[in-house]
This record gives sequence, structure tokens and C-alpha cells, in this order.
Amino acid sequence: MAIRVRTTRTQDEYLAAVKSIGHYFGGGWTPEEAEEWSSQLLPHERMHAAFDGDAIVGGAGVFPFELTVPGAQLPCAGVTVVGVLPTHRRQGILGRMMRAQLDDIRDRGEPLAALWASEETIYTRFGYGLAAQDVGVKASRVHAELQPNLPRVGSTRLVTHEEALATFPRIYDRARRRTVGFISRSEEWWTRRRLDDRPEHRRGAGELNRLLLEIDGRPAGYALYRIKLEFEDATNVSQVRVSEAIGESPVAVRELWRVLLSIDWTGSIECFTLPADHPLFLLVRRPNQLGWKVFDGLWLRFVDLGAALSARSLASDGRVTFEVTSDPMFPENAGTWTLEPGRARRSSRRADVRLDVQALACAYLGGFTFVDLMRAGRVEEVARGGIARADALFRVDQKPWTPEIF
Repeated sequence: MAIRVRTTRTQDEYLAAVKSIGHYFGGGWTPEEAEEWSSQLLPHERMHAAFDGDAIVGGAGVFPFELTVPGAQLPCAGVTVVGVLPTHRRQGILGRMMRAQLDDIRDRGEPLAALWASEETIYTRFGYGLAAQDVGVKASRVHAELQPNLPRVGSTRLVTHEEALATFPRIYDRARRRTVGFISRSEEWWTRRRLDDRPEHRRGAGELNRLLLEIDGRPAGYALYRIKLEFEDATNVSQVRVSEAIGESPVAVRELWRVLLSIDWTGSIECFTLPADHPLFLLVRRPNQLGWKVFDGLWLRFVDLGAALSARSLASDGRVTFEVTSDPMFPENAGTWTLEPGRARRSSRRADVRLDVQALACAYLGGFTFVDLMRAGRVEEVARGGIARADALFRVDQKPWTPEIF
């Protein structure tokens, strides 16, 4: 029987589509959770399902939000819950869903799509490029001490859910406006994803702790963490599991981590969503003991290449011309593009740099330089000095960072 792909129309279809990826994670959402998500976070019209007759055998969803790029916040499709049941793998169903999803994203006028890859080998064939790296930290608290003589600033306190909901989003939004890779969050997003403390979502750890940092009497940072109580041979080896620590300044970031690294009656601390250039590595006395591990973070896909390039700010005056050799889903993105401040246009100029759309996505947020890509054989310098011109225009002061997996 032919496979059909369309968006879900009923709650039963929605739940079945989500269960396609839930199959691999040991179970899908409950009907109550699906109702919350469909009404508040991921609407029916953003959830595609693959039908084999009346049975749903695959699903692919989108969180609609804004993504901070250099100089702008752009509409972005946050691709999520993508999966095909094992009974129907290797039949082209994933490709059918991704095609339908990307067409829908384009029709909605969203110039970018982004995702976290459960299996990173999948998405390059659909035009996604690795746009940011993330860092995981897992360290013994004995080894994770700050450098001496760093001045203490501000004060911290644990707050209620209500105070966190009133305070933390404002801190986050101040950081979001200047941090490439951050996504917008609605009140429902905060309630259901970041501050949700239902016991079934604690994953073996304790209740959610909400830490507020104030400097000069003003909210300046926050952290969300849980403690997993654990003993080994009568020794307390409990873990501090940090899900998020956001400061509006380098000082605020430092002071948040001062508290997180010094929680008594714990043996270790872990956090798996830090940017590749997080200052923690330079703040602690023994950086080699942090268990610093780099892995792939946000993957990015151009849907409307011209709109995305035009919106991105450039670090200096000048222009660069790219020959985009291919796009596996949207051939109209391929061709020669000249980029200058505030505008990207089709061009007949000689290219400075030749690359495919995936490689350009790697450089778009500043996660990788064009020199990085050239060393990996991912781009070709066509005109003398072309790589240097491209890097001068795409330079960023901080690595991109998306502080949560969606």
C-alpha cells in the first residue's frame, strides 16, 4: 500500500505520530502530555504523519520559534520528534516526511530550520549543516574549584516556581538578544519544558531547584538544577545535575558557577549543554579534571538562503561572493550569491568561495570559520584572499549556543 504523508488532524493521529519516535525512547507521551503540547507548543498543523493505510508509521514535528542569528532574530522551524517505526524503515518514509515538512516550512515563510540530531549521520542528506558545538562537563566537586582571588559579587537565593516564572524569562531574554543560537520561549514553553517539576520528569533525581542571582539588588542570572542522591560504600557521591545556568554578564556567569560548584554533600557536578567557548574552562583551577567533552549541538538548514543571508549582520564593510554548488532539497538555493551588509543577491560576479549549502550552514552562526571548513576539505577558495574575506565578514565574538535540546 502506498505511503501517504500529511499533517495530523485529530488528537489520536497526533499521539500516534509522536509515538513513532517514542518507540525508540522506551515510550511515547501520555494522552495528557500530547494534549498539552498540541495546544501550547507544537500544534497539529506542524506535526506530519506517515500513513500506511489507516496506520501511522512515522512522524515529524516542528516547534515554531525565533532563532537569534548575528544581528537579528529570525523565524525558525525547530524540527523535533522525527521517527519511523522499525517495521517501516528503509522504505523512503523519512525522506518523504522531511520533504513535506520542509515544503511546509518554506510556504510559511520561515527562512531557517534547526534541530538536534539523535543520529548525526542522517540530516546532512537533507541539507542540514552542523552549526554549533556543545560541551558536556562531568567533574568531581573536589577538582572543580574556581581560581583563587576571584572577587565575590552579588547574592543568591532559591526561589519558588512563581518567582522563577516571573523573573527568569526576563533574564533569559536579555541574554537571548545578544547570544547567537538562543531560541525564543513562550510562557507555555517555560512552564512545560524548563520549569516542569512533575516527578515523572525528574529522571531519578530530586526536585527542581531554582537559583536566582542578584547583583546590586537586581536579577542578573539564574540556574536550574537537581540533586541525585546516591551513596557508594557509605560515601555520599550525589550528583548536581545542572540543566541551565544563564547570566546576563560574564560576572553573573562566574558567580552562578561559584555556587553550583560548591554545593555541600555532593560528589560531582554535570552539565551537558554548554557552549564550546564557555568561560568555565578558564575559571577553574584544574580544567583538565572537568571531563570536558565536545559533541555536536545545533544543526541548521537554509530554507530561504537569500532571506537568511540578507538578515545576518556582518562584522565589517565589504562583500563576499559564494558559489553554492548544491542543495539536496531546494535547488533554487544553489547558484552564485554576493553578500554585502544588509543584502544578499544573485550575482554574476566571480566567486570568492565555493561550497555546498551544508557547509555554508556550518559557518552561518559563527560556529566554524571558513578556514576550519577549508582545512576539512569542505570549501574551496576560488579567488585569492576569498576565505579571509569571508571570515572577516562572518566573524563573531562568541560561539553560538543553544542552551537546551528540543
